[in-house]
Order: sequence, then structure tokens, then C-alpha cells
Amino acid sequence: MAVGWMVKKRVILADVANLAGLSKATVSRYLNNSIVLPQATVKRIEDAIASLDYRANSLARRLSKGGSETIGLVLPDITNPFFAELADAAEEAASEHHYSLVLCITRNNPDKECQFIRWLDTCQVDGLLFTTNRPDNGLLREEIAGHQRIVLIDEDIPGSAVPKVFVDNVQGGILATQHLLDAGHRRIAFVGGPDALMSVRERHEGFRLAMARAGLTCPPEWVLYGDYSREFGQAALHRLLALPDAPSAVFAASDYLVLGLLDGLRQRGESAPDALSLVGFDDASYAELITPRLSTIRQPARLLGRTAIEIMMKLLGGGQAFEQITRIPVEWIGRDSVKRYPPV
Repeated sequence: MAVGWMVKKRVILADVANLAGLSKATVSRYLNNSIVLPQATVKRIEDAIASLDYRANSLARRLSKGGSETIGLVLPDITNPFFAELADAAEEAASEHHYSLVLCITRNNPDKECQFIRWLDTCQVDGLLFTTNRPDNGLLREEIAGHQRIVLIDEDIPGSAVPKVFVDNVQGGILATQHLLDAGHRRIAFVGGPDALMSVRERHEGFRLAMARAGLTCPPEWVLYGDYSREFGQAALHRLLALPDAPSAVFAASDYLVLGLLDGLRQRGESAPDALSLVGFDDASYAELITPRLSTIRQPARLLGRTAIEIMMKLLGGGQAFEQITRIPVEWIGRDSVKRYPPV
């Protein structure tokens, strides 16, 4: 037997106006808070809204007032726990300011990155928090030029004159390397992401400074750059341990690269820290769940997200001063992936 159903007719503004005995313009101005009405008239409108179960198009109403009350968060990858934590904190902070947050996932596609920046021109969002982890060839800088309501997070786009929120990458590199030095290591390698990225260069700079203070230099073949992938971490491990004079420890510019280094060790039937001491950067959610538990530099993803939202609120409010670059401190997290060298 066929089953039929009725589709409920969508209630529109004109229905509310007719039931309240008022013009559409009057009801619209009331809903937009742009008119003061007698209490009796307000009651007629509210009663009509309740009776008809009217749900206004909130986006259209906000746009009619000159804004969307929505902030876009542009991320390269939501599966990365670091970005997921950043997004959660940004949404929480935006909500406290009565703004919605919409996620814009690019997968490092340049066309998508540019598309989301253009949302500012069409008022689909009031502002953008923007994160990329690929080197810019100048295209993003050109797209951002002329826009004031963008805050860069985590990674720089050189030449862009918008507010930026970064962690202290150099200090993180110093802390990571110093803890390996304190454990007796002198043969320390550096494995990073793309060398054109600001964060990678700064973390390597911290590594180089700590080594220099200890009177040490790092052979060029112990400094490897590639993409931020597990596969590159694995390939880097094999390259390093194939050297005649292999390192005893590695500082990797991200925890995700460490996963690849561990993959490479397992393929060789070896493990950390017995075969190689490892230090990462991020303190991703899995850092204390893997074996060995990872010693790493914690960059506070939640504080990055919340700080970027607070700066965005100042941008949207107008006239409030803020630093163009905000640096957030990092923290050493010691766990099980570093072993004293030489073994006692």
C-alpha cells in the first residue's frame, strides 16, 4: 500500500505580516531591530511568529545589516589533530562573541585557498582565520593584498600585511635540541618540512643556535627537508641511518614526521630510543599514545585559535590597536623517546 504524506508549506515573512495585520516592511524592520513599536504591536508580531512557527532566514537578515556574523577558518587538513584542536578552540571563542565559525578545508589546493579569500568580497564571511602549510609562490600574497579582515595562523605568507599569530618556533628549536644535548647526544640530525616555510626555517634556526652554543656543527647530510608527510619521515630515517657516520638523535620539525621515522625504524627491526632518540614538535594528541611516548615541543593549538579570534574581533570592531605579529610561547614536554648517550 502506498504511503502518502503532506509537505508542510514554508512560512514566509508575508504570512507573519498578514496574521499580525501589519505591512511586511514593518515586520521586517522589527525583526532587524531597526524600529521601535508600541508593546501591543510587538505582541501581535510575536504571537503571529509563535502561531505560525516562523523561522526567519537569519543569514539574509544579517547580510541586510551589512555582515554575516560568520568567521571562516581556512585549514589545509582537518584530520591533523593539531588543526582539529585549533578549530575547536576558535569555534568556542567565536561563539562567545555571538559569531558562527565555518570550516574551509583546502587540502593545500591553491585554487581553494584563493576561493575562500574571495568570500570576503561577497560578504559570505565577515573575516577569515587563514592557515596554510605549503610555500606561497606569490599568489596568496596577491589575493590577500587589500583585505584587512584576515588573520594568519601558524604559518606566514611573506609580504602580507595582515595580523599574524605564530608560536615561538626558534625557542622551540632551542629547547628541543638542548634537551638532546643535555642527554649526552652530540650527533643530532634535523628533519623538517618544506624549507621555504617560515616555521621550518625558524625551528632549524633554533636547532642551529643550540648546536653552536655547544660548540657543535651539523653536517649538511644530517639536515633533511621534504614535505610534512609520514612517507618523507620514513624515507629520511633510511637516508640518515645509511650514512657511514649516522646520528644518534633526531629533532623533527613536527610530530607527524616522527611517525614516519618510527615506521622506518620498525622496517629495520629497530626501535626508539634504543636505536635513535627522537624529539618532535607540536605535542599532537597521539604524542603520548604511541610507543615510545614522544618527547616534543608543545605549541598550544587552543591558544592559537582563541588568540586569532580575539584579534579578529578587534579588526571587526575597528580602531583597536594590536601587534601585527603575536608570538605565543612553546613548552618542552619530556616523555620516553630520548635516551642518554652513550648508554650507561
